[in-house]
Amino acid sequence: MPENRVVLAGAGLVGSLLAIFLARRGHEVEVLERRADLRKERIRAGRSINLAISLRGLHALAQVGLEEKALSNAIPMRGRMMHALDGTLTFQSYGTDDSQCIHSISRGWLNGMLLDAAEATGRVKLGFRKRVTAVDLARRTIRFEDRTGGSATIEAPVLFGTDGAGSVVRDAVVAARGAQAAETPLAHGYKELTLPPMPNGDWRLERRALHIWPRGDFMLIALPNSDGSFTCTLFLAFEGTPSFATLEAPDALREFFRQQFPDIEPHFPDLEAEFAAHPTGTMVTVKSPAWHAGDAALLLGDAAHAIVPFFGQGMNCGFEDCEELDGLLAGSAPRAETFTRFEELRRPNADAIADMAVENFVEMRASTADPRFLLEKAIEKRLLTELPGEFVSRYALVTFSRTPYRTAYKAGRIAQGIVSQLAEGAGSATDVDLERARSLVRERLTPFLSSAE
Repeated sequence: MPENRVVLAGAGLVGSLLAIFLARRGHEVEVLERRADLRKERIRAGRSINLAISLRGLHALAQVGLEEKALSNAIPMRGRMMHALDGTLTFQSYGTDDSQCIHSISRGWLNGMLLDAAEATGRVKLGFRKRVTAVDLARRTIRFEDRTGGSATIEAPVLFGTDGAGSVVRDAVVAARGAQAAETPLAHGYKELTLPPMPNGDWRLERRALHIWPRGDFMLIALPNSDGSFTCTLFLAFEGTPSFATLEAPDALREFFRQQFPDIEPHFPDLEAEFAAHPTGTMVTVKSPAWHAGDAALLLGDAAHAIVPFFGQGMNCGFEDCEELDGLLAGSAPRAETFTRFEELRRPNADAIADMAVENFVEMRASTADPRFLLEKAIEKRLLTELPGEFVSRYALVTFSRTPYRTAYKAGRIAQGIVSQLAEGAGSATDVDLERARSLVRERLTPFLSSAE
C-alpha cells in the first residue's frame, strides 16, 4: 500500500477542504461521496442553503489561497436585526466596528468551489454516488455501494472520516477504541423558505444583517443572498403547540405566519408550496470520546463533533480542524502520535463550542426580545469599545479570534458575570461606572486570560 495514498469518506465542505490540504502535502487522495456531484446536479437534502463564515473558517481558507475568492461571493452581516411582534426593529452589532462581521455564503457555491480547487491539485480523485457501507480498520479496507447498487471494496491505508453526523467511519473508530459516541437530538427541527427580492431586484430587508424573529420557544431567521433574496429558516419544535405537527392542518401554516411574522408574511407568495416541498431538517449534537484508531483512521468535522447551528460555528470549527491537522502533519512525529495529539487538542474545544451552540439557541429565540438582555448587550458593547484589549466577550472570542473554544467558553462566563453585575440598577449602558468596570475586569477576567495564554 503506497504510504502517501489516503482515502476520504465524504466530499462535503470539510472533506473537500481537507483533500486540498492533504494534496498540498503530497498525498494521493481518493474521496468517496454518497451524493451526486452538486456541481452538476441540484441537490436538496434538508441542509442549510447558506452559512455564516467567520474568522476561523476564513483563516483556514487563507492557508490554501481561497479566502479572497470566498469573500468575493459572500455578503457581510454586521449584526443581528431583531423583529418584534409589533414590527419594532432592534439592531445589535456583532463587533465594535463594521470590520467585525460575519459573512453569509452559499453552501452549494462554497462546496463546489472547494471541489474544483481539490481537483485542480491533480492529486485528488473524486468519486460520487459511492456510499460507504462498511469499514474494516484491521484490514484497512472500506466497502461502498455505487449508483447501480453494486458494491466494491478498496484498500484504505489511511482513512479520514468526514462523512457527517451519521458517520460510518465514526462507528468503526469508536468500536475499535471500545467507546460509544453520545448523540443528543434537538427537540426542534428546521424548515427553509425563500423570501424573494422586490420587483426591482432589491432586498426586502437590511442586507447587512442576520435577521431574527424571536418568539420564545421558536424563531425565524433570515440570511441575505446575492440575488436579492433571503434564505429564511424556521426553527420550531416537532411536537406540541405550536410545532411542525400543528402546521399540518389546512390553512394553519398561513395563519401561523400572519400571527407570528406579520411584517413579512405577505411577501411569501409560495409559502405553502415551498413548505411542503422542502424537507424538515433535524439537528443533533454528537460528542465522540474517540476521534482516531491508531494510525489507521481519523475523524474531522461533523463526523467527530456535530453541533447545532446556533453559534454559526459548525463549518468554521470543521475548517479549523483541517488547518490544525495540517500544522501537525508538518512535523515529523509518527502518524499515530499525530492523530492522538490532534484528538487531544481539538476534542475539548469541540465539546465547548457544542455546548455554547445549544446555549445560544435559547438566547436567539427568547433572550433577544428581553429588555434586560438588550441592556446587558449594550453594556457589553460599551465595555468592548471603552476597554479595548482588556474586556472581551464570548461572542467576540469565538467569532473574531482564533482563541481556543474552551478558553472562550470560560472567559465568556466571567465576562457575562461582570456585565450582569454592572447591569444591576442601571437604566442604560451610559449609567455604568467605567472605573468600577475596569476594576472588575482586571480582578476577574485579566488573570484568567493571562493564565490561559
